[in-house]
Amino acid sequence: MAEQWSSRLGFLLATIGAAVGLGNIWRFPSVVGQNGGGAYLVPYLFAAFVFAVPLLVLEFAVGRSLRTDVVSAFRTVGRRYAALGWVVAGAVLVILSYYLVLTGWVLSFFVASLAGVTLTFDGFAATYWPAVAFVVVTGVVAVVVSAGVKAGIERLSTTVMPIVFVVLGGLACYAVTLPGWAEGVAFFLTPRLSVLADPGVWSAAFGQVFFSLSVGQGIMLTYAAYVDEGTSLWKSAGVIAVADVAVACAAGLVVFPIVFTLGVEPSAGTQLAFTTLPRAFAAMPFGRVVAVAFFGLLFLAALTSAVSLLEVSVASATRATEWSRPRATAVLMGGVFCLGVPSALSYTPAGAAVLGVPFLDFVDASVGTFALPVTAFLLAVVFTWAADTAVVRAELGRAYPVVKYAIPIVLVAVTATTAAGLARPGWSLTAGSISDGLVRVAPTFGVLAVLLGVGWLLRDRVRPRRWRR
Repeated sequence: MAEQWSSRLGFLLATIGAAVGLGNIWRFPSVVGQNGGGAYLVPYLFAAFVFAVPLLVLEFAVGRSLRTDVVSAFRTVGRRYAALGWVVAGAVLVILSYYLVLTGWVLSFFVASLAGVTLTFDGFAATYWPAVAFVVVTGVVAVVVSAGVKAGIERLSTTVMPIVFVVLGGLACYAVTLPGWAEGVAFFLTPRLSVLADPGVWSAAFGQVFFSLSVGQGIMLTYAAYVDEGTSLWKSAGVIAVADVAVACAAGLVVFPIVFTLGVEPSAGTQLAFTTLPRAFAAMPFGRVVAVAFFGLLFLAALTSAVSLLEVSVASATRATEWSRPRATAVLMGGVFCLGVPSALSYTPAGAAVLGVPFLDFVDASVGTFALPVTAFLLAVVFTWAADTAVVRAELGRAYPVVKYAIPIVLVAVTATTAAGLARPGWSLTAGSISDGLVRVAPTFGVLAVLLGVGWLLRDRVRPRRWRR
């Protein structure tokens, strides 16, 4: 690949931007509240630094060594593995299709806060603004990715990420002044160790970490293809993990003091962001300013993550088809748009639903929940078992057995626990409405089977690369 990051700082900010998103600022406090408060931090930190970081280094090592996209990387291992690369790229596009809907919600609440309007989610869902916002953010993400690595992705990340950190720091300072600060911090940081016996808590923590750090999705492999040889992959992975965890914890220190100040139930889940917090902001001193900062922060973080999700498939498509970047972006984003329309209409008067469940919730509870462990499993297994290369071994060092043996086992366990209904949901506004594990798992593997079939047909569209140091 000819494109490269202009600097190591640009690479770090882009990868941190890929990792820091809705998973940190919205989903993390929700999952903490649903899983016993401070006790959840024990498995969360363990999963982040013992399991997610080595997998992150694996992706970095493969991407930098091959200087290529995720599909070509799989093709390098062997002709039959190319189809698995298309599975990863396709699964990420499916996830992007509803992630853009959520990003559109955040943008709408940001604009409403900026205009001084107290927007309720019920009122929002009674209109077609969710669909309009989806169209807007789809266009914005397409423009950024089509501009290229330096002019688009890196420029966005180097502009946005410092703003994210400053705004989050300001909100955390404001939270210290609230009456519920001490109680919120106690809930967030004081572990109730009894809940650690619950396998659902551990499954939720591992699922959250892999989602939040953007590992196992081919994002970091793709981004590493643009980094120079002198960059330390372990140091970069450590910085990304620390930044990701720091943002998630800071978000908790912002959200929970607000929750306890106004006597809100901390286990409210996803409703915290779009139902509970808007009401809270309306009743708080300087509430409008806080609302603008919070939803602006959330939107910027979501935007950088959405861009990284699209880049995985755009990089693969440009190499497989020899299309220009703008053309590949337009074609793929057209497909993502079509996939996302039912999710965008889920919380509108159209009420798009499957089995009585909003389409967005159904896709998240099925493909969104189970596809990521599968793609992470494929990356870990293929690039340690099928491609036992000196490059990967050298980069991972003593962590190599963790990636080769422990991570696949953990991912299988997480998938099984989630399918059994033991892990708490992450996004769903109708949490608990999809209780049958088979109803959730079957669509996932149906989608993955279709992607595998398409990938098998396209397996010869890319050529293998040579491993290099």
